[in-house]
Amino acid sequence: MAISTLILSTALVCGSGCSSTGNSDVPESPDKEPVRVLSQTVPVADPYIMVEKGKYYLYGTKNGEALGFDVYVSDDLEKWKMYSSALDPSDSYGTTGFWAPEVYYVSAKKKYYMFYTAERRLCVAESSSPLGAFVQTFKKPMREEAGIDSSVFFDTDGKAYIYFVRFNGGNIIWGAELKDDLKEIKEETLSRCIRPDQPWELIASKVTEGPSVFKKDGVYYLMYSANDYTSQDYAVGYATSSSPLGPWKKADSNPVLHKYEGLVGVGHGAPFVDNDGQMRYVFHAHKSDTEVHPRGAYIVDMNVKDGKISMGGGLIKPVVVDRLAE
Repeated sequence: MAISTLILSTALVCGSGCSSTGNSDVPESPDKEPVRVLSQTVPVADPYIMVEKGKYYLYGTKNGEALGFDVYVSDDLEKWKMYSSALDPSDSYGTTGFWAPEVYYVSAKKKYYMFYTAERRLCVAESSSPLGAFVQTFKKPMREEAGIDSSVFFDTDGKAYIYFVRFNGGNIIWGAELKDDLKEIKEETLSRCIRPDQPWELIASKVTEGPSVFKKDGVYYLMYSANDYTSQDYAVGYATSSSPLGPWKKADSNPVLHKYEGLVGVGHGAPFVDNDGQMRYVFHAHKSDTEVHPRGAYIVDMNVKDGKISMGGGLIKPVVVDRLAE
């Protein structure tokens, strides 16, 4: 199955990143109106970035009531234009609690698939465009059991795997192989991957969540966040395996992202490779060190070398603009 997703090769190299301009107006040329900044942050939690045809598409959990999903589009990772209603609640199972969307293009099916949570159930919807509208043909969850934070990994052998949180003794990350239609799980493959058991993961409740999996040089990496998202000690760690379903070994260097450059409550993001071949990680952070909401999206450089993940440098603070420069 040919797919568009994050399977890393040995040629992937991380370089230096860029930073936000922080300007309220970004001039284009003397004969054009300047691009106006509408918001100094992209106001979402649980962000995910899909890269396609030179453009970046950012999806995330809305602040507030969290009904459905919008999509933000960028050419440079700094300035983003919002397009509303990538998924409308009327086109999906559930009426509340729309969280953590991730979008993948599957070329063999010529469709975009959005995996997300609604009413604490795993859901998937389809569209012919990354802008939507994403629609569930049959408005039902993937599983009857409660679960959140689904993320999909397409392996080099064509198999697809889904990772998500189950509530059995805390927030525990599980994985399973998907059926060919990408809408059902092969229940017999369900495997426990990550549970909170290290000191840094237990500062504020028994929570491991927000999984993302990628592969590099034959090693599988499972990134995740731990602690309650409202805690300033919410942070990102990772584990490695020789198999997509484990067993997984947590890194001694965890957490690899925690209280970064004045930001607190950092986590629940996803890795991606930018248009220059550099690996980055998009994540959310609290509004400030005194307020959690509204959370916003940020981007940081990420490096994978000798089986280890490190983050740092090139912090981008995305802004929302009224239009993208031509």
